[in-house]
Amino acid sequence: MSPSREIEQSIVHLREEINHHNHQYYVLDEPKIPDAEYDRLMRELQALESQAPELITPDSPTQRVGSEPLAGFDEVAHTVPMLSLDNAFSDEEVMAFDKRACERLEVGAVAYCAEPKLDGLAVSLRYEHGFLVCAATRGDGRVGEEITQNIRTIASVPLRLMGGDFPDVLEVRGEVYIPKAGFAALNRHQLKKGEKLFVNPRNAAAGSLRQLDPKITATRPLEICCYGVGAVDEGALPESQYEILARLKEWGLRTSPEAQQVNGAAGCLEYYRQIGERRDALPYEIDGVVFKIDKIKQQQMMGAVSRAPRWAIAYKFPAQEEMTKIIEIDIQVGRTGALTPVARLAPVFVGGVTVTNATLHNEDEIRRKDVRSGDTVIVRRAGDVIPEVVSVVLAQRPDGAAPFVMPTTCPVCGSEVRRVEGEAVSRCSGGLYCPAQRKEAIKHFASRRAMDIEGLGDKLVEQLVDAGWVKSVADLYNRTVLPHEKLAGMARMGDKSAKNLISAIEKSKQTTLARFLFALGIREVGEATAEALANHFGQLDKIISADEAALLQVADVGPVVVANLQSFFHEPHNREVISALQHHGVHWPDIDAMAERPQPLMGKTFVLTGTMETMTRDEAKRALQALGAKVTGSVSKKTSYVVAGADPGTKREKAEKLGVELLDETALKLLLVEAGQASAPTALS
Repeated sequence: MSPSREIEQSIVHLREEINHHNHQYYVLDEPKIPDAEYDRLMRELQALESQAPELITPDSPTQRVGSEPLAGFDEVAHTVPMLSLDNAFSDEEVMAFDKRACERLEVGAVAYCAEPKLDGLAVSLRYEHGFLVCAATRGDGRVGEEITQNIRTIASVPLRLMGGDFPDVLEVRGEVYIPKAGFAALNRHQLKKGEKLFVNPRNAAAGSLRQLDPKITATRPLEICCYGVGAVDEGALPESQYEILARLKEWGLRTSPEAQQVNGAAGCLEYYRQIGERRDALPYEIDGVVFKIDKIKQQQMMGAVSRAPRWAIAYKFPAQEEMTKIIEIDIQVGRTGALTPVARLAPVFVGGVTVTNATLHNEDEIRRKDVRSGDTVIVRRAGDVIPEVVSVVLAQRPDGAAPFVMPTTCPVCGSEVRRVEGEAVSRCSGGLYCPAQRKEAIKHFASRRAMDIEGLGDKLVEQLVDAGWVKSVADLYNRTVLPHEKLAGMARMGDKSAKNLISAIEKSKQTTLARFLFALGIREVGEATAEALANHFGQLDKIISADEAALLQVADVGPVVVANLQSFFHEPHNREVISALQHHGVHWPDIDAMAERPQPLMGKTFVLTGTMETMTRDEAKRALQALGAKVTGSVSKKTSYVVAGADPGTKREKAEKLGVELLDETALKLLLVEAGQASAPTALS
């Protein structure tokens, strides 16, 4: 039974609509519908074609993937050879190319079509009567491999040309590539599966196109950019390279939006500089720009040599990848205590500069790439990105090269190095002591929400550390180490400023356990966690001596926080600094441990919003936490109460929508009293 006329018309209409949206998305970069609507159209077409399979045609958008894996690739002879390009590496070579063109053409100036040179894989697409019938790699320029089934999986390759004025036979030349974002996502996927990572987008694109199973190719984020034509039968093309690109775009083929017409060597060199400045911001990798004489008749007059046309040249950017040797692997300790392996290299010119160091990221990366001292490696540098070791040339590995081992003690301060399970980074545990972390530790310690030392700003901290006067936060309170005279003699200080700073330091000695814990700068221990720990244990000694089971009883404290706490307090250097701080007068009142007192609001979640009259939000938060409540910053269905002061904003509106009970300040104080709190402020305030 033949399909109904209605189904046939619907299928034709859906194919036209989907092809139109493919053109809008991939060629014009102007999508008109959201992805969900596009998916709906595809599902509708698939459903109709399943009802009438005899109406399925090779150019249907549903037929991009589905062929069986190939046993191998057939050879394809190119009707018009796919020549490579001569390269230029300096302005002088481009000017010489332009001079030769002017002399050969006997003209005073030549116009060029300029576009970026994508770093991908050259392919040829053959369309007959508008339908894609064959695709092939460049190969040796005369014979390539047929990759039609794989090319069909690339969504930006039209299976049928748009319009009706195209030649009966049209061979389109283009570059298949993987965008930067797609390459990063592809390697994340590879890493998640425990499979080998791709070295660069070009290798990934080439490997993807040479898969015998097109279903694998379909999973790769491949794109195409068309830059020219080969064989053309029974049809005419425009008389300039730039206009040909515009015509290809009209037929639904993606071309470079960066293509421009430029005049003479000066125009070429200016285009090269402009693209070079924007290179790192482009969404794809390029390794230079290409200049082609724009007029087709002039191209024909220039002719070609056996390997390359005389009418085009590629002006290459400085190489971003080069080979060199690793002299040794050093360890750098960052301001947060992170240990980063760094390869010290035999100097190599790459990416326009001489490189002597390259990051190795972390221990896992070194093991994955199996990088060792003495190895010959490929180093990559892109723009201002820190140079990195891409891969090892194993064939040149010297005998006896030992695997890298991450040190167990900090190379700067000797403290123990810890790596928390689930994290890739190893860290020095001497946060209060390590010179590499000193400045950041002091800045955090003195900050407003920590010890609140007014007047001790970032620049002053840097001066004190650079002068060698402050080696740990305890030195701030030691008047022998940091007397008034020293401070007064510093740049932009003076007598009055020194007195004010000393007064602020003295004032900060009286603090709370929660503030002190937060000030220590323990990883993952923010204000809320510090208050939860203080409320639960009541005393610092109990926190220091608590085992894993005891720490896990604290609200919002998980295994990562436990590991960071134990690592920090296990380090003798940190305990010595804490003892010194207490010796110099830093103190706080012990509080009744939450673990030892009733917690009537345990299990209740509060959100505070707006301005209160008789207490601050911080005071209200501490009062609630002291009674076992959890205080968060966002409203959800799990929120028990939203306390709304003046000008509450959107949180009150969200609470009303979700049906969360609202409390004003009076109701909050009543709730606190009923829960056993005599007044809102507590010993924590």
